[in-house]
Amino acid sequence: MKKSHLKSSDLLPIQQKDRKISSLGFSFMWVGMVVVLATFAIGGAGVISLPLPMVILATVIGCLAIGFFISLIADIGIEHGLSFPVYMRAPFGTIGTHIPSVTRGITASMWFGVNTYFGSTAMNGILNMLFGFDNWFICYLIFAAVQLINTSLGIKSIERFADLAAPIIILISVWMYISLSDTAQAAGRDVWSWVESPVTGGAAFTAFLVVIFSNMGFWATLGADIPSISRFIKAPLNEKNWFKRNKGSLIGNMVAMPLTQTFMIIIGAVAYTAVLNADPIVALQGSANGFVLGVLLLMIVLAQWSTNTAANVVPAATIFSNVGGPRFPFWAGVITAGIVGTVVQPWQLFDIIIQVLLFVGGILAAIVGILFADYYLIRKRRVNVLDLYEDNGQFRYMGGINLAGFIAWIIGGAASYFVPEYGFLVGFIIGAGLYYVLAKYWWFNKYPQAEIENPSDEKYLGISVGRDWIIEEESETVFEDASNTIKV
Repeated sequence: MKKSHLKSSDLLPIQQKDRKISSLGFSFMWVGMVVVLATFAIGGAGVISLPLPMVILATVIGCLAIGFFISLIADIGIEHGLSFPVYMRAPFGTIGTHIPSVTRGITASMWFGVNTYFGSTAMNGILNMLFGFDNWFICYLIFAAVQLINTSLGIKSIERFADLAAPIIILISVWMYISLSDTAQAAGRDVWSWVESPVTGGAAFTAFLVVIFSNMGFWATLGADIPSISRFIKAPLNEKNWFKRNKGSLIGNMVAMPLTQTFMIIIGAVAYTAVLNADPIVALQGSANGFVLGVLLLMIVLAQWSTNTAANVVPAATIFSNVGGPRFPFWAGVITAGIVGTVVQPWQLFDIIIQVLLFVGGILAAIVGILFADYYLIRKRRVNVLDLYEDNGQFRYMGGINLAGFIAWIIGGAASYFVPEYGFLVGFIIGAGLYYVLAKYWWFNKYPQAEIENPSDEKYLGISVGRDWIIEEESETVFEDASNTIKV
């Protein structure tokens, strides 16, 4: 029998025995993921208008908010073992999934390029000190290749690297903060009170909101496709309590990410206070030298590596593999992500990074809203997983397209464009609200959904009722629970 385009082996539901990421491992992945130039840039931009304590408060608010949204969507991967592009077949259709998914895939690839460039400049600085070598582009190519190979080896390889890198990153970050604070103090600027161009009243409130939504927009990208990672997080069988089932995800999203993100925002702000540049590499090269500078630059290299493999290459490769089908395996998606991330010339993107964050965050926030409405409000976490892998199943809709999803996405994304400071909130609310109304009262009347018509826990829930979803690539589709296996 001909293999279905929808049944790529890399995109089948992850079974309980294959969920390898521990709570600590996921938290360590977050430690590496937040150490990127864009995080430092948010801190640097913040202290142009606001004192550092206000920037910190706004960052904590933004991180906790987006961390909660990420945790909500992560349950798709934890409950059913599904990746982002596969679940997107539900709100967008078996063909329609490719358009919003590829949008995210290209964005993730661009971030891979930006972070690789950031890391390659640090690598170049180390090699220049040690051997007099000075060619950042060669460093870029080498660094990109190493990260792509690491990702191709699988999620456990990524977690192992994060376990190694995270403690080093934490220690060196503290060292970095102390060095930059001393530089700022020497320049006569107190890092906790200095503001370049203070604002008050409405302007201060707007600046405060920009910091909040910059942080939210930053991680809206991962908020959309977190199932591609969360499906590998260990979770208890037969656990119906949402919080207990999602404990590993919540610790990473609501504790590790806000703490680390806030500290890196502080470093970016202190770097800007010290030398009027939020890039800590630039700031430290002017104040540190020799061994100290080499160690600090090494942290940047490790952090970009840890960030890219988990937050950018895995989601992008999963998406590209979904587009390519069974003949386009995960490793081919990894290579595609690397090529796309380089072709866009990421070294040209730094000057517009905050604007890009706000814009892209709004567009992807609409997708997060649609996923939330589809999974929680309409299907109530019950999913006809079997049909997600069937060419002519219930998610075929109209030629593979769910118009309710596309209408909600287009309008939600467009609305967020006109209010970039509030892009995430506007995109999420409009995307979720429109999709709920259109799908529930129009589209699903035309195309009935089994799990909505008959909301059975035993048929349509996953790990919380002890079930692994198992899809046969060539012929039959089956699911099994603790007592039996049923072929469909």
